[in-house]
Amino acid sequence: MQCLRVSVAAKRAEVARIEESVLPLGALSVSLVDAADTPVYEPGVGETPLWQHVTVRALFSAELDAEQLIIDLCAASGCLEAADCSVDVLEDKDWQRSWMDSYEPLRIGHRLWVCPSWKPLPAACEVPLRLDPGLAFGTGAHPTTALCLEWLDMHDCTAETVLDYGCGSGVLALAAALLGAAQVHAIDNDPQAISATRENAERNNVSGKVNIMLAGNPSCLSLQADIVLANILAAPLIELAPLLQFLLAPGGTLVLSGLLESQVDAVQRAYAATIAFGAPVVRHGWVRLDGQKKPLPL
Repeated sequence: MQCLRVSVAAKRAEVARIEESVLPLGALSVSLVDAADTPVYEPGVGETPLWQHVTVRALFSAELDAEQLIIDLCAASGCLEAADCSVDVLEDKDWQRSWMDSYEPLRIGHRLWVCPSWKPLPAACEVPLRLDPGLAFGTGAHPTTALCLEWLDMHDCTAETVLDYGCGSGVLALAAALLGAAQVHAIDNDPQAISATRENAERNNVSGKVNIMLAGNPSCLSLQADIVLANILAAPLIELAPLLQFLLAPGGTLVLSGLLESQVDAVQRAYAATIAFGAPVVRHGWVRLDGQKKPLPL
């Protein structure tokens, strides 16, 4: 299989907007590369530093028209011109090798490490999550995923039921299971994500604890979770607000990510009737919102 690799020269402040733009255009994966050879030394726990000048690389199906893809990307981002973008063709073995060479064990919070299967576990690793990069998003490296994983790492979810809506690779659902959640549900509308989550659950020996379902399955509506996580984009977070609030038990916690700072007010308004949010947590332009479901009126 061939892939189109679109490389975009960006300033740090533009990266989140560009990432949000490539996903609806059909990006199979997104990675960030230092564009100026500026070293980032040992980061602190919970830090995901970003360079001043970044190359955003997105892989797309080779069946797409490269010229039209650049036109659509520039229009969607509002901050790019065609001169900022370049396209080349990668053979299947080339982009897989690129992923493997650049993917290192990643510490999230204090207990959790996300580790590829071909790398040895770090000596300091307390809770290992084995996860290989693939076509379903979610390796833990992206700020939106890291923000959700950090929230899970900080909270005691033993005896809790956790629901990961829009599970992608299953990274949040699997982390919850490994961190001690009593029961975990993983839901996505993409059959490829369901397959990836199932494979990753088996790899981490938590298949018996993670219930994996395709969105639209009637049994989804019978669920109620103490913790509901949704790491997607602002538009679907707003569209899904009635459903996610319904799936969250009274007094439970809702954790949302995948939105930009400029989208916080619109997302909060969609949930204002039932969710009391705390202060937004921001990283590189991306935001995590978390809050508790208000008790039912007497």
